[in-house]
Amino acid sequence: MHRGCRRGAIGIVLCRYCAGPRCKEHALNDPIITIDGLNKTYEGGFQALTRVDLTIQRGEIFALLGPNGAGKTTLISVVCGLVNPSEGHVIVDGFDSVRDYRQARERIGLVPQELTNEAFETVWNTVSFSRGLFGKAPNPAHIEKVLKSLSLWDKRHNRLMTLSGGMKRRVLIAKALSHEPRILFLDEPTAGVDVELRRDMWDVVRGLRDEGVTIILTTHYIEEAEEMADRIGVINRGEIVLVEEKAALMKKLGSKQLTLQLHSPLAELPPALAQEALSLAADGHELVYTYDGRQEEEGRGISTLLTQLEQAGIGFKDLHTRQSSLEDIFVDLVKERS
Repeated sequence: MHRGCRRGAIGIVLCRYCAGPRCKEHALNDPIITIDGLNKTYEGGFQALTRVDLTIQRGEIFALLGPNGAGKTTLISVVCGLVNPSEGHVIVDGFDSVRDYRQARERIGLVPQELTNEAFETVWNTVSFSRGLFGKAPNPAHIEKVLKSLSLWDKRHNRLMTLSGGMKRRVLIAKALSHEPRILFLDEPTAGVDVELRRDMWDVVRGLRDEGVTIILTTHYIEEAEEMADRIGVINRGEIVLVEEKAALMKKLGSKQLTLQLHSPLAELPPALAQEALSLAADGHELVYTYDGRQEEEGRGISTLLTQLEQAGIGFKDLHTRQSSLEDIFVDLVKERS
């Protein structure tokens, strides 16, 4: 039982926030992973992680982004107990990852980047064997449920060597879910997978989240994080640069661009508009306005610009907008802190 809960008279786990049965509303306010002051220095002096503080909320999909060598895999390895930290602590569902290694580790399922499946083993046997590694009693009904949820049931008697790359990825997820973990780490889960299968995998991940599994995802595909994540974390050179709810991050750091197609071309901007974030394009036939969410909140968005254009006697015949993607934001953040 989680350290923040207590059992009622009939054995029901009660929510520590409202004293009722564990509810979805308050579950999201309940950290399932707490990382405090984490440092990792390897032999030879390379410091892979520096003063990492991070909290993962129960039931969320958290995307961890960063360039190659930023420390993503090292951080996952420390949380999963595969690598010992040099300093700091990791608490997994109430258990210290070092002191209470077994209890912490059995709560985690890890899907690694590498396909390390046993080529001559069947899907059913390899998934069942993974469950046994955690000391869990055989449970064919659970293995069947996992395989069906991942569209692997029809392949259960197939040897792994006969499967496609996408199916092998699914087997890795099935192995990670075999012991019924509460947390699932996906380290580049769709690397090398085609676009259609990638979207199928996204649906699988959402389904797991709906069943109460907390998902921590690392990915090079920014659209993957943009599509699925509740919160985004950015790591660079072993340090957490930013942690933010996805919607808030897009609003706060995402720029927008409004392009106006003018009735008559302009040779230059009128003096009254010189202070705005405006530029001319297409030989003066287009007026481009770049702004962000903060400007809108301060009343300096599109409506203000349109009023100024009317006052300046500038007419337009069409307009369209573009909003920066999470990839734009990520690239800017990494450049800014490099």
